[in-house]
Amino acid sequence: MSADARVARNQAPPLVGHDVVGSDAALVDAVLRHGSPDVLESLSDLGREAGTAEAREHGELANRHHPELVPYDRYGNRVDEVRFHPSWHWLMERAVGHGLAAAPWEQQESGAPHAHVRRAAGFLAWSQTEPGHGCPISMTYAAIPALRADEALAEEWVPQLASLDYDPGLRVLADKRGALAGMGMTEKQGGSDVRANQTEARATGVDGEVTLHGHKWFTSAPMNDVFLVLAQAPGGLTCFLVPRVLPSGERNRLDVVRLKDKLGNRSNASSELELEGTWAQRLGDEGRGVRTIIEMVAATRLDCVLGSASLMRKALAEASWHVAHRSAFGGVLADKPLMRNVVADLAVESEAATVLAMRLAAAVDRPGDAHEAALRRIALPLAKFWVCKRTPMMVAEALECLGGNGYVEESGLPLLFRESPLNSVWEGSGNVNALDVLRALSREPEVLAAWLTEVGLARGEDPRLDRAVEGVLTMLADTTHLELLARRLAGQMAACLQASLLLRFAPPAVADAFCATRLGGDYNGTLGTLPLGTDLDALVTRTTPHV
Repeated sequence: MSADARVARNQAPPLVGHDVVGSDAALVDAVLRHGSPDVLESLSDLGREAGTAEAREHGELANRHHPELVPYDRYGNRVDEVRFHPSWHWLMERAVGHGLAAAPWEQQESGAPHAHVRRAAGFLAWSQTEPGHGCPISMTYAAIPALRADEALAEEWVPQLASLDYDPGLRVLADKRGALAGMGMTEKQGGSDVRANQTEARATGVDGEVTLHGHKWFTSAPMNDVFLVLAQAPGGLTCFLVPRVLPSGERNRLDVVRLKDKLGNRSNASSELELEGTWAQRLGDEGRGVRTIIEMVAATRLDCVLGSASLMRKALAEASWHVAHRSAFGGVLADKPLMRNVVADLAVESEAATVLAMRLAAAVDRPGDAHEAALRRIALPLAKFWVCKRTPMMVAEALECLGGNGYVEESGLPLLFRESPLNSVWEGSGNVNALDVLRALSREPEVLAAWLTEVGLARGEDPRLDRAVEGVLTMLADTTHLELLARRLAGQMAACLQASLLLRFAPPAVADAFCATRLGGDYNGTLGTLPLGTDLDALVTRTTPHV
């Protein structure tokens, strides 16, 4: 083999050394629109660290070295611990330290006007380092609204959950600088139908305290410090708080039966739990468990949208970077008309997801605003359905831009592809969210008014959007077939929201390309089919990372 053959030619350099926040024009615009220049500046350290070679390596290592379940210690004592690779802890430490867990709730209470927008942008950017560790970060963030159902429990737990210190290990809460939260809702016989849960809560004789007896089919991050769990009490389905370590310092009984061998990331531990005499405290009113935990569900749905937008952006960044540096058939791939069409269309899909996700985060920053509350109620299941459904198709197309290189694990694209269906399943499948849209429309008339108001802010800007809105109203008028058409309705309502946001805030090339393809016409759903006249150069230039 000649010396020259030992050196790889015509390969794209690794995408490292860039600012993941600053190089994402759609994200920067959203932060400035819903936040402020100071908020953007506060994300600069996170963005630069997320783009380092070190962060990329830790993401790869955390997935290469899977969590290990240790049911017993060397002496035969039942411990039910999960051991993680040091790279997992590296990622977690920085995610918590950058304020991506529960810190925004405390910051909001202290008067920070854009705490949730900042956190959403940081979560979208930092999750590009590795998606799996976002799960315990997301659950910790989402636990705070539910905990506020009990003032005493909130006072006990929120300060540590909102801490910027990552302090792993099972110890009594008073001895920890920071804590993490999880949730245990689904059971093997019910899944999303949590009212079919069979786990039983038995009174201990102390008011508000019970022991739990049953199982949980899918509990991620079992080394977290506390879990919110649904169980059947005499008065009906109730929410309970389950600490991993009891106030006495003893381990609570949470038997980790096994870790799931699942699609997607391998860094996070998703477990099955058996509960037999597990000590718990009631959170909220007995029989009102779904209502108590619903705000946690809403917050995790937001993170499903943010997480999917993050996967899209990461896949787009890798694809656009690759084609800008790879030559084939006599020229750079990015200069080939058809490849430019593909990358431009990927960019449109990514930006549409980002603007909708960040608009929803901005609604969390306005808790007392009736319009924002109603919009959040209807737009969360809409966005959860639509953005998460679009992600696998989009990531697959981005992977194809790398050709065979995209199928190699070292590229990072296979992990993104395996992860891409996750958020569509988590916190309610596509059908569950589409039906939740119908439930909201039938029970809360203010949500349709909020949707019409928000979409109407771009009324008259593009006739294709105006026709799509009329199409939604036509579907809603046919009440006989609404359930059958729920997915079609949810998709069109979500696309109208995206179009309205893009028409108001994105460059004209982005908005025009979106309306021309996502709002009907002759679009067949295949990416890379933007029509003649689309400003491909503007779209590709806007989206390619710069180092």
